[in-house]
Amino acid sequence: MIPKTIEELEAIRTECRVLVNKRASASAAAAVIPIPGVDVGADITIMMELLPAINEKFGLAPGQIEKMDATLKGKIIVLITSAGSQFAGRVVTKQMISLLLKKAGKRIAVKQVTKFVPFVGQAVAAGISFAAMKYLGNSHIEECYQVCKKMIEEQQLPAQ
Repeated sequence: MIPKTIEELEAIRTECRVLVNKRASASAAAAVIPIPGVDVGADITIMMELLPAINEKFGLAPGQIEKMDATLKGKIIVLITSAGSQFAGRVVTKQMISLLLKKAGKRIAVKQVTKFVPFVGQAVAAGISFAAMKYLGNSHIEECYQVCKKMIEEQQLPAQ
């Protein structure tokens, strides 16, 4: 269900940021493991869980949108499209996540190389992984937040 007030929306954003921090920490932990590909696989798995969870909390999961009446569904789809969101209101696939991670490719490449330098390299890889996951998660939160905020604002406008 889409939040009805800005206060509800703020609470959801705060809750999602906590979730992102936890998942970014898990990504950083996986980055420390000096086995090629383990961290990328972990990042894909984390994002496959994280993005749909954020959608769900904001009321923007595909199943939630599908249950809305036609007018509300149409407004939400227009708002999502105009926001340029890649993941809000959509089923998140491994291919979508892979493309997203490829956009962050330089960081991932640096992370892969640095993790083989004992201790310092692993710390750098963990830091890069944490920062990338946090950035991607928080960006999605802000997209969902803006869609819901516009919806709340439209509902508060007097009927013409």
